[in-house]
Amino acid sequence: MFRHLVSRHRRTTLLSILVLTGLATAQSTAALAAEPPVSGARVLAHFDIAAQQQPENITAEPDGSADLTWLGARQVVRVTPQGKVTVLATLPAVTSGIAWAEGIVRAPDGTLYVNYNAGPASGIYRIGHNGGTPVKVVALPGVAFPNGLALDPRSGALFVTDSATGTVWRAWPRTGKAELWATDPLLLPGTGPDAQGYGANGVKVRNGAVWIGNSDRGTLLHIPVGPHGEAGQVTVAAQVKSIDDFAFTGHGDTVLAAQSNLDRLALVTPGGTAQTVLTAEDGLSTPTSVAVSGQLVYVTSAAYNSGVDPNVVLGRLSR
Repeated sequence: MFRHLVSRHRRTTLLSILVLTGLATAQSTAALAAEPPVSGARVLAHFDIAAQQQPENITAEPDGSADLTWLGARQVVRVTPQGKVTVLATLPAVTSGIAWAEGIVRAPDGTLYVNYNAGPASGIYRIGHNGGTPVKVVALPGVAFPNGLALDPRSGALFVTDSATGTVWRAWPRTGKAELWATDPLLLPGTGPDAQGYGANGVKVRNGAVWIGNSDRGTLLHIPVGPHGEAGQVTVAAQVKSIDDFAFTGHGDTVLAAQSNLDRLALVTPGGTAQTVLTAEDGLSTPTSVAVSGQLVYVTSAAYNSGVDPNVVLGRLSR
């Protein structure tokens, strides 16, 4: 009888442990589910709009810093996670017309490449990791509005979006060659009443494909790179209203997308819906681009619409 009582006690104790463990696991799972995708957002650095310090594009550094372009100031600057801002380079002045520093990307060796939209001076410029005098390495005479810029680490090619004509170009910084790579109706600017003339805009290369954000049409596009480097069929991966540039989170093909005219940052999984993760209350004002460095998330606010407080917002990505 004593043995039966002991056995019954052990079974009861084991059952209690299992129940408590299950409750703890459920509570932990619920807590993780409730954790926002991006948290702790704050304005890391404020910029001077009178000096045309409006951040247009951004790329991450391995140490957690971020390099960004100031559109009208024609400058490339570095911002540390502590908010220190250092000017790395100033693109050459022009005598007339616009002179805008647009897309920026970092090569594995630390070299920075920047799209410069400036009439005859337009092209892709190379800047050393620690700054210095920009050098034009690729002329872009056939590109009307060079905007987004992405690097294919496998081939060393740079992909450039022309937002005005809705085309994608491929450039080779070592040779200076540039060629039209992709054209498709899905890349063109919109024609509706809200269209602003911006078709193919943000661009990234990932998993053997080129990804494009079409701002006017509110679409995230997917273009596979063929076995000989050719462009495959353009398809719509997701609907994201007012998408500008974006960054992959590291979780599959999920991206964080800047929704410029909505003052929002969205978490987007291809085939799913856009989930708002940051808003104007977090400091966003015409957000144009995103960079992810580990768990750090940088979002540029160009303040094109408000004309008030261009900045860069820093948050933390949940893992």
